[in-house]
Amino acid sequence: MRVAVTGAGGLLGAAVLDDLQAHGHVALALPRAAADVTDHDALRAAIVPFRPDWVFHLAAFTRVDACESDPDRAFLVNGLGARNAALVAAAAGAAVLAVSTDYVFDGRASRPWREHDPAAPLGVYGRSKWAGEQAVREVHPRHVVVRTAWLFGRGGPNFVDTILARARAGQPLAVVGDQRGAPTWTRHLAQALRLLAERAQFGTYHCTSAGECTWHELAEYALARAGIAAPVERITTERLGRPAPRPAYSVLDGGWCAHVTGRAMPHWKDAVDAHLAEIGAAAPAPGKDPS
Repeated sequence: MRVAVTGAGGLLGAAVLDDLQAHGHVALALPRAAADVTDHDALRAAIVPFRPDWVFHLAAFTRVDACESDPDRAFLVNGLGARNAALVAAAAGAAVLAVSTDYVFDGRASRPWREHDPAAPLGVYGRSKWAGEQAVREVHPRHVVVRTAWLFGRGGPNFVDTILARARAGQPLAVVGDQRGAPTWTRHLAQALRLLAERAQFGTYHCTSAGECTWHELAEYALARAGIAAPVERITTERLGRPAPRPAYSVLDGGWCAHVTGRAMPHWKDAVDAHLAEIGAAAPAPGKDPS
């Protein structure tokens, strides 16, 4: 496949480029400096000459609280940007794969969210991403929309690395324990995106790690596996006091994704272990010399 990748400079973009190239596909990396997704003409000029089979649209404004204070930018990047990517893909004769979020749901479910559950985003970020999803579906029939959540990985800021850094610096740790989700390693997600494109079964899919936990549980697990003894205070979302609302329960059911790709996503604990090993942060096995 020939794949143009928007948002190539982001956390997920690095993993996607690595995975595509490792499996013999030709990738065109398009960080924001190379192609601003809010500029249709610039995006078209960057992508169409490449003659892609797929456009992977990863570019997004993901800072949830910043979206709440700047809704115009959120809808410009996440809504119009997704529409532009789909339009350009269609013009290039390519299919489009757009990455979305668990934040399109209100978090009031008592079981994992399925692809056909009604969207009811609580804040600007979720509403802007839902607008992007709708735009992709409206303008390009050959689409894959992938919802994911709680990403961590090498190549950019993420919760796991931040917790480890703060603990090593001796900073106090207070983490919310009333939000549940499925922490997802970017390398595992990148594999799933590639497989969905290779299968070319269009539609909407949920792709996250198996299992579920709270942010507090994730922090404690990551610290333990890194061999860092640091207390983590469990706090509420209300006490955290962030501007943007967060869904309390955003676990996604990945059954359809696994059925199409033929590969279930690993458990979130296995994902954390793999990430820690990759960045050299895993604690040595008992009885082994860490040197």
